Amino acid sequence: MARAIWKGSISFGLVNIPVGLYSAETRDDISFKLLDRKTKSPIHYKRVSEESSKEVPWEETVRGYEYEKGKYVVLSDEDLKRAAPEATQTIDIVNFVDLEDIDPLYFDKPYFLASDAKGAKAYALLRETLRRTGKVGIAKVVIRTRQYLAAVVARGEAEVLTLELMRYAHELRDPSELDVPRGKAGVSEKELEMARRLVEGMVEAWDPDEYKDDYRDDLMKMIEERVEAGELEGSTAPAPKPEKARGQVVDLMALLKRSLDEEPARKPAKKAPARKTAAKPARKPAARKPAKKAAAAGKHKRKSA
Repeated sequence: MARAIWKGSISFGLVNIPVGLYSAETRDDISFKLLDRKTKSPIHYKRVSEESSKEVPWEETVRGYEYEKGKYVVLSDEDLKRAAPEATQTIDIVNFVDLEDIDPLYFDKPYFLASDAKGAKAYALLRETLRRTGKVGIAKVVIRTRQYLAAVVARGEAEVLTLELMRYAHELRDPSELDVPRGKAGVSEKELEMARRLVEGMVEAWDPDEYKDDYRDDLMKMIEERVEAGELEGSTAPAPKPEKARGQVVDLMALLKRSLDEEPARKPAKKAPARKTAAKPARKPAARKPAKKAAAAGKHKRKSA
């Protein structure tokens, strides 16, 4: 069963609905690693200073905003914490608007909202009200360290409410900056009528299951065929020893984005076995040394006898 990314409540007027936030999408992209062409070993990236061309360890890095070319305002983790909005665990609906009035460009990322048993009636009340009025609730919500503009939406006949994170107006570029044809641009009424007939001849009912990711399917088929043919390549060099943990500067904004994109079922505790495995080679030599000494001592005694 899916795990909630965030738990809180929807609030409008005097109504308070306990809800959990669940990812509404599942990313199934095919990812690749860059390899050395000759050895087939993975390539790692390093933090290299532009000035010295030397690698910079995490503990010696700071976060800077480039205000002017080559001029930065340096911010610490404490600065980011002070600027972070207060986390209220509440989806505060500030007003209701017509769904058809919102340009789709403003919708960014969808999540499902599910209520517990205690909030079932209030949840159904809000869902049915939104469905009958054609309205959406515009809300502010704080997830982790960032405040989002969001819409609480009841789409179609779906029984689940969605929380759709939205873009702020300043996050959309002004389309007037683009050089595109204005008006009819010389298109005749006859051409428009022919185009309309062509479009109407291709009209079908929307069925999302009919559309497949052909590129991904073909690529996975190729990969599986090569695996079956034994075409697997890998580096023969021993795996590098893990570096000692260093105090990393936590990038709060990157951590937020990663946390929201990952599957909720993923657990960070899975890293622990890797550390145990890496520690075994260091213990084995220590265990063999006493055995060699004992054997040598026995051999010395036999010679003396």
